[in-house]
Amino acid sequence: MASTVLITGANRGVGLALARHYHQAGWLVIGVCRHASPELAEVAGRVLDGIDVTREADVARLAEALADQPLDLLINNAGMLQDESLGALDFDAIRAQMEINAYAPLRVTEALLPCLGKGAKVANITSRMGSIADNDSGGRYGYRASKAALNAFGKSLAVDLAPRGIAVAQLHPGYVQTRMVDFGGLITPEEAAAGIAERIAALSLATSGGFWHSNGESLPW
Repeated sequence: MASTVLITGANRGVGLALARHYHQAGWLVIGVCRHASPELAEVAGRVLDGIDVTREADVARLAEALADQPLDLLINNAGMLQDESLGALDFDAIRAQMEINAYAPLRVTEALLPCLGKGAKVANITSRMGSIADNDSGGRYGYRASKAALNAFGKSLAVDLAPRGIAVAQLHPGYVQTRMVDFGGLITPEEAAAGIAERIAALSLATSGGFWHSNGESLPW
């Protein structure tokens, strides 16, 4: 029986590359997004669109649609990057990034807990910009804070889900050539997806709760 992965934000970028990677590996892919894409439809066994993971009602609808669907892997990938600088802070933008980058992965994970059995894994796509120790350039207040919060949530999830046999990882994809960074990254989405998949494959209860670069480097908190 094929393993099943659910990926949020699966219609483009790293999410789509992950959907393609797992499809090619023989997994059943469930793609979750606000707006479906033809590219996602080609690789996903099931597409659940019209889902805004920041909305409680949408996440409840997602959980209801998956009530009888066991998941081997949940990848919380949906995210947002905006830029704020001191002296021109946009608190609405900061709040929006907290909602999608931090609160939404926690909301989705809790809602889908009935689908996650012993041996399942949760991968939170975070950023090294959420590392406090690694911050030597400042700025990006909303993005940095939201990813730091996601890292904290992920660590707590790792502790709380260990008795259920579920492992959790915080994974930085790298500087990826996606629309989020105006395609100015250093690696392709396909390269990022391959690295992320390697880290997920190596994830175990013994290593649960870690924070890694997709290239395998352990990142500082």
